[in-house]
Amino acid sequence: MDAYDLITRNASEVVTEDEVRALADDPDGKRAYVGYEPSGVLHIGHMLTANKLIDLQDAGFEVVVLLADVHAYLNGKGTFEEIRETAERMKEQFIAYGLDESQTEFVLGSEFQLDESYVLDLHALELETTLSRAERAMAEIKSGESVTVAQAVYPIMQALDIVYLDVDLAIGGMEQRKVHMLARDTLPSINEDAPTCMHTPLIADLATGIGKMSSSKGVTISMEDTTEDIEAKVNDAFCPPTADPEPTDDGEARENPVLQIFEYHVFPRFERVVVERPDKYGGNLEYDDYESLEADLESGELHPLDAKGALSGYLDELIAPGREKIDA
Repeated sequence: MDAYDLITRNASEVVTEDEVRALADDPDGKRAYVGYEPSGVLHIGHMLTANKLIDLQDAGFEVVVLLADVHAYLNGKGTFEEIRETAERMKEQFIAYGLDESQTEFVLGSEFQLDESYVLDLHALELETTLSRAERAMAEIKSGESVTVAQAVYPIMQALDIVYLDVDLAIGGMEQRKVHMLARDTLPSINEDAPTCMHTPLIADLATGIGKMSSSKGVTISMEDTTEDIEAKVNDAFCPPTADPEPTDDGEARENPVLQIFEYHVFPRFERVVVERPDKYGGNLEYDDYESLEADLESGELHPLDAKGALSGYLDELIAPGREKIDA
């Protein structure tokens, strides 16, 4: 796999392709970043972007993880003391999950976001951003039903973070797309380059396949989960024998979250996936790529229950090191 293919593997979107290709031509020493609110233990959404960071490290990038304590405070996630304690625990979990510590720089937002130069640049961007634009950018990531003034500032800070962290590539889930487009539109107004961006997919709700999996509602998978928790959650997951499920009676689109987790979490981290089955049911199945597993599920060769059993085991293997950090 060449550098561009590795960098963009499982990405939903790159903005722009030409800019990412230029980075892929000479990736050594380039810097990519993801920002996370320190709001709890790592969950499967954090792990998806972390998988992309691991790909980028394998391609030669240095990775910056912004543990956004100021953002978390603005979003009502606790006191600074509580948030920073959580940030330290998350740092340990990211390393346990597989980020190369020698290629990873962890930064608290408060290390630079309270400096005078940052605040003045923030005010300059505020002059360039309408309240409605900021509210649209925040819509996918806010806490609560209404937008506070603090939350309206939140996406403008995210735009400015890209400058102050001195990164070449901004990474986020698709829910961050509006924030990144805000950054591309506004940063040139303070004589900074429009950032190159990459967006990762969103995993569908585990129980229904509708919408996106959320750590605040519904069922999610996190590093707090025991082996038994993971098995129970995966066994109850929505998994029809297809990658393209029929919509609901109300016309809501559905995805197959079991297949999504195989594609975005398991195959990037394991060279071969083995689905164990008794000999009387045909014996074990082995897969070197996601497409073969999907095809077998579609054809009926792979039963959804067998797929779930294998998924539980691989997820548990990925999560176990972080779980040990939490339990220590």
